[in-house]
This record gives sequence, C-alpha cells and structure tokens, in this order.
Amino acid sequence: MLTHRFRALLAVLLSTGALLLVAGRAAAAAAPSAPADLHVTSVSPTSVTLAWTAPTGDPVDYSLSYWPAFGDVGYGQHVGNVTTATITSGINPNGQIQVTVQAIDADGHSSAASNTLVVVTPANTTGDMTAPTAPGNLTLTGVGPAGAQLTWTASTDDTELTGYYVYLFDGWYVSRYLGTTTSTSFTAPILSTQTGTVRYYVRARDAAGNLSIASNQVSTTATPPATPCKVAYKTTSDWPGGFVAEVTLTNTATTPVNGWSLAVSLGGDQHVTSSWATKWVQSGSTVTLTNETWNATIQPGAGITVGLLGTYTKSNASATVAALNGTACPLA
Repeated sequence: MLTHRFRALLAVLLSTGALLLVAGRAAAAAAPSAPADLHVTSVSPTSVTLAWTAPTGDPVDYSLSYWPAFGDVGYGQHVGNVTTATITSGINPNGQIQVTVQAIDADGHSSAASNTLVVVTPANTTGDMTAPTAPGNLTLTGVGPAGAQLTWTASTDDTELTGYYVYLFDGWYVSRYLGTTTSTSFTAPILSTQTGTVRYYVRARDAAGNLSIASNQVSTTATPPATPCKVAYKTTSDWPGGFVAEVTLTNTATTPVNGWSLAVSLGGDQHVTSSWATKWVQSGSTVTLTNETWNATIQPGAGITVGLLGTYTKSNASATVAALNGTACPLA
C-alpha cells in the first residue's frame, strides 16, 4: 500500500512539474521580443531623447533603465506604448550614462533588454556640442614612488582637443578627479586615503568644455608609499585669466627638513607671475618652489604655506604631482 501511495504522489509531483515547465515555456514564448536599434535623437546638458524600433508581441508599455557611470544609483522609467522618450532624472552636463529599454505586454511579460547604449551629455546648450572621441587603450605601464604610470592613444575632435582629465574610481561609489594633461601619459599619485583595488580612467576634453566617453579602466592594488611629506594645493581665488593659490607643505618625517625645494606640476596652462613666502622658477607646467631664509627649516609634523599668483588661458586645473627635494609627496 505504501508503495502505491508513493507512486501516486510521485505521479502528481511529476505532473505538476511538467505543467509548471509548460507554463514557464508558454510565458517565455508570450513575452515580446527585444526592442531594436535603441539610439539618441537629441541630447542636451540635462536631457536625453531616445528612440527605438518596436518589437513583435504586442507590447503595451516600455521600461527604460539607465545608470550614470562611476556611481551606484540607477534609474527606471515606464514611458507607455511609445517608441521615443526623453529622460531627465539624474542627467547632468558632461555626464555619461548607459541605457537599455524593455518591452512589456498586457499580461506583464517583459522582453529581453535592447542593445546597450552609452551616451554623453554636452557641456553647453549652444555652440559646439559634439564630444571628442574616447581615449583608447588605456594602459598601466608601471607603479613607482611617484605613482601609477598611465598611457593611452589620442582622441580626436571636430574642432579643438585641449587635453585629458584623469580620474580614480573605487569600483563602487566614488570617482575622483586627479588632474589634467595635454599629453597621452600621466603619473597618477597613490593617494594617502587609497585602499584596496582602485581603477583609473581618462576622458578627453575639447575647447568648448565637452568631455568624451570614458576610456577603458585599468586597476592596481598598490598601496601608498611611505613619504616624508604631503602637499595641499588650493586655489583661493579664480577669475577669467587669473588665479591665486596656496601650497601647504607638511613634514611627515621624524626629522626636520633643513632647506627645501618643492616641485609642483600644475594641471592646466597656468603661468606663475609672483609669489610670497617662497622663491620660484617655472619650466613648462612644473613650478619649483624654494625656501626663504626664514622658513628653511620645517620641524616634524609642522607645515608651511606659501602663495602663488598667476595667469592662465584655458585651464586652471589643480596640481597633479609634487616632490620635495626629489622625493614624491602625496597630494592631500
């Protein structure tokens, strides 16, 4: 009797499983096909208008999903039975988003996602609104005391390419600007706050301020090297064509610094014209600051602040690299 009951129960379970499998296949078959040819029809600094080709399967609604790059917040938007829509939430100038669309039928079945589209928004609403091409083949060539050495292939632009912005991304939440360069190489400092694996990426910039789609990412697990110093560069005043900046040098070693020469690489096209509390010379983007007689000694844990006054034409970007008496200092 137990054998018969077991066989009957097994038959019911198998029958139920078969019915569920058939139902699942029927639902899959009933879902619309994926929308095709998702593309941009217009873009502004704060909105993106998209269009796509309707799929088979009688959709009654479409769902747009998009994610701003290098962050942890995504957006979803139901737009109804249309094949074009404009998104505005989370859209900002020079932003980069990744977007897909799915079709939904009257029974609630969702299609597979469309092609994935990567979009960048322009810096301005008029004039040149076309971004440069993305930097290519970003490569980490080595890690030394001064930081991670990065190289990439050049971008192009329809008007004028002015340089590249380099960023550090923690892989989850935070993207941090590191500096600007006009060449296709950059030494990214290993930050004192850096832990775990970090990733670097690069975006090209044109004369109108438009940023390109980001390059590929490269990563390193390098830890900050022990350094005898740290440097803080702060722009205290900025007006069209001119700036004032403060540079603070802190002695993090256990012995005094007796006489100092601090080389600071500026991130833009600044030209220093005068200073206080320091002597200076400039070669290209590198400004070398040396002590006055009265501030030549810096005790352990102490710091000094000096000032710079100067001009610039296109960019007043912050300092990117600093070195004290030939030894790299992290930028705070």
